[in-house]
Parts: sequence; structure tokens; C-alpha cells
Amino acid sequence: MECIAAIDQGTQSTRVFIFDKNAQPVASHQEQFKQIYPKAGWCEHDPLVIWGSVQRCIEAAVAAAQQKAGQDIKVVGLGITNQRETTLLWSRSTGKPLHNAIVWLDNRTSEICRRWESQLEGSKDHFRPITGLPISTYFSAYKFQWMYENVPQG
Repeated sequence: MECIAAIDQGTQSTRVFIFDKNAQPVASHQEQFKQIYPKAGWCEHDPLVIWGSVQRCIEAAVAAAQQKAGQDIKVVGLGITNQRETTLLWSRSTGKPLHNAIVWLDNRTSEICRRWESQLEGSKDHFRPITGLPISTYFSAYKFQWMYENVPQG
């Protein structure tokens, strides 16, 4: 049986859904994972824990779909949604994470954002005419800058 899988890698859990050719749900599996709070206002995830949860959820959802269908299934398409502004870096030489993922709601980049606001014409709204959005700790660019300034390169 041909199916489509969807991976929903969210802030607190990973979910995998299996759908049949009529877009009807066949099976799913969900696994929560630990939130890491190293300081007040900071939130991280272990990238290897996330990756493991994705692998386990795929295996469990496929197994459940096969059991429910009573036959082997073939995943012919895959959709992925993720945490979007959660940010992490992998070492080019080792393939391992350089740091835990900095979660979208983390506010450790507040000072970096303030520095940019003080240096740019238009302050917090400098990018608003182009992006429609203000400078904010939400965006990954500032998380990348924090990692560049604070995480040893591997």
C-alpha cells in the first residue's frame, strides 16, 4: 500500500502521521522530549534527542500503519514541518551539533537585538518596510550571531 508520511517536529514533541492515497489518516506516533532551561528566559533542545525522536516516530508510525493495513506499506511522499526559528549549527568536520538548539521562544539575544537597534536607522523597525517585522529575539539571525560570539567553532 502506498502512503504519504508527515513529520511534525514541534517545540515539545515529534509526531509522524501516515496517510493513505485518499489523504485519510492510517496511523501516527508521538514522542515528547525534554526542554532544557539553562538560565531564566533561555530554552534549548538537544539536537540528537530531536533526531532520535524523529527516527523512532517514523519507525513506530510505519509499523502501526502496516499492522492496521495488514500489509507492507511504501512511503512515496514525505512532508515536514518544524519549529522554524529554532536554530542550531552542525560541525562541518564532525557532523555533530556545535551547541544545543536555541528554541524560538528563547530570549538570550535581547542584548544583540538592542545593539542592532541602536546601530540601524529606524531602530527596532529598520527591517519592517522589507519584512513587515521588527527586530526581535524570535529570529534565527540573532541566534546565529549569539552562537558565533559564544560557541567554540568545531
